[in-house]
Amino acid sequence: MNGQLKNKEKGFTIIEVVLVLAIAGLIFLMVFIALPALQRNQRDTQRKNDMSRVITALTSYQSNNRQALPASTSAAYALFLTNYLRAGGDTFQDPSSGNYKFVPKAIVRTAPTVALSTTPEIWQYDKSTCSGESIIAAGSNKVAFAAKLEGGGVACVNN
Repeated sequence: MNGQLKNKEKGFTIIEVVLVLAIAGLIFLMVFIALPALQRNQRDTQRKNDMSRVITALTSYQSNNRQALPASTSAAYALFLTNYLRAGGDTFQDPSSGNYKFVPKAIVRTAPTVALSTTPEIWQYDKSTCSGESIIAAGSNKVAFAAKLEGGGVACVNN
């Protein structure tokens, strides 16, 4: 009878080890596939928050300047950026590319279609408002700002 009993050793079989490694590999693969999309969404959220900061700064500027908008000249925008968007040493930069560049688009009301470049752009549309991702004509004291998002689409805000 002792000859019929086999010695049962404790441990894992090779199939169990391979199965656990395969499951762990799939989990790591899913994380590495999802991570870039998550990071892209975080950068786009930051861009949308920056667009909201532009409107807040513009509202402050208008409150201090009899509802006037900053002129589209580089000197006027430099003053606007320094005194309102970067007040107190605050930064106003794209999360991946550096300082934003304001691009006046007073006549053509098309949403930004160019890909994000090394210099991220915020397009300014005078006498315009946002309608979703579209820019439409509006009153003289209205201005819309739009920026291309990395994940697709356009962030558009207006005063």
